[in-house]
Amino acid sequence: MSQNIISSFQRYEVKFFLTPQQREHLMPELEEHFKIDQYGLHTISNIYYDTDNYAITRDSIDRPVYKEKLRVRAYGVPKPETGQVFVELKKKYDHVVYKRRIAVPIGEANRFLQGGPDPNGADPQITHEIRYFMQRTKPEPKVYLSYQRIAMVGRENPDLRITMDQELLWRSYDLDLCLGSYGQRILPEEMTLMEIKVPGTMPLWLAQTLSRHQIYRSSFSKIGTCYTRFILPDIFDNKVVTTHV
Repeated sequence: MSQNIISSFQRYEVKFFLTPQQREHLMPELEEHFKIDQYGLHTISNIYYDTDNYAITRDSIDRPVYKEKLRVRAYGVPKPETGQVFVELKKKYDHVVYKRRIAVPIGEANRFLQGGPDPNGADPQITHEIRYFMQRTKPEPKVYLSYQRIAMVGRENPDLRITMDQELLWRSYDLDLCLGSYGQRILPEEMTLMEIKVPGTMPLWLAQTLSRHQIYRSSFSKIGTCYTRFILPDIFDNKVVTTHV
């Protein structure tokens, strides 16, 4: 995953839920305009950082004009200390998503996020922004979240992307990307979360295709759903799981 790494970009991200039937009927039409990227079906895993009382996630759920979150992302299961991960500061302002990230070995990432030195070769401006966020919010690793993804790239416009996510799993224990993907399911097994990522306006043909298949935009946050469905009820019940059993 280390080739052609983009460290900074902005785009609109629009989400949809697909039933198995909708996905089956939609895919042939999408494949006329998109191709599956070189990674095929792959696992994405993340560690989300938050405060003790989940202030960052709670603020995001309230849908402010501006919000930001910090996560560490891996493609597949990284090797301890040397496996590559992305430290990402994701911001959203007025519906536009801005992502700032550095690609570093997981050992350097962990030390950096614990207040250590900047990782070797990392963009100093981005590390400064991440460090400022850490100093201001003082977050800690709080949630592991993974999913199986297929990503598609526009044939005519490579800046137009579609991702299909399934097998969304989360846990609040074993917060180590090197341990692999396991945990509690977030969505029904047969459900697909589709996300269209576009730098500007969605192409008319794509909007018409979605409408024809009765696929409509949905407001959904993976980490927000983890909080409202699982973490918040456990807080009220005083049963937040902190160790693996």
